Amino acid sequence: MARYVGASCRLCRREGEKLFLKGDRCYTNKCAVVRRTFAPGQHGQQKKKLSEYGIQLREKQKAKRFYGVLESQFRKYFEMALKVKGVTGENLLRILESRLDNVVYRLNLASSRAEARQLVKHGHFTVNGKKVDIPSFLVKPGDIISISDKFKNTEKFKFISESIGSRAIPKWLDFNADTFTATVVALPSREDIDLQVKEHLIVELYSK
Repeated sequence: MARYVGASCRLCRREGEKLFLKGDRCYTNKCAVVRRTFAPGQHGQQKKKLSEYGIQLREKQKAKRFYGVLESQFRKYFEMALKVKGVTGENLLRILESRLDNVVYRLNLASSRAEARQLVKHGHFTVNGKKVDIPSFLVKPGDIISISDKFKNTEKFKFISESIGSRAIPKWLDFNADTFTATVVALPSREDIDLQVKEHLIVELYSK
């Protein structure tokens, strides 16, 4: 499966804001966006006026990089959003939030979405009692996400359990810190999604 293997911090610098791709490092002064506030590359410090297309493209790239998906899959999610009743842009973000790797990250069970993706691929989580090792698996209201018993005996899990509470868990997820299980209460609303993106510009871009 194709995936981005370059430097994560370059992506944040290109978008000019933190996308929280490096976990705890993003909350320190070591964050590349804090240290170098300009885009990467030899022309990064030059100010350019973006065209309408350029502005729309930047919003799409920001959303893709925030959730760690590539173009073909992002386009697939957009087509899914078109078929759902409601505002297409909000539907798109709702689908992206419903990915299992994102849910694991939102539950504080990983320091970044990249780490959450790796944990899911290693089969450390179950959905409704069945092992799911597909990061793009879409959860739905009523689903119960649990940690496998095998993973609970690892040093990695002990480290994760100590960091529970470092970020607020969104209200659309109900997490039991005693059993390390979570229930998807509902699909997230736009207010529940902290991505600072103008999703209507993504819709305009794909609608051309």
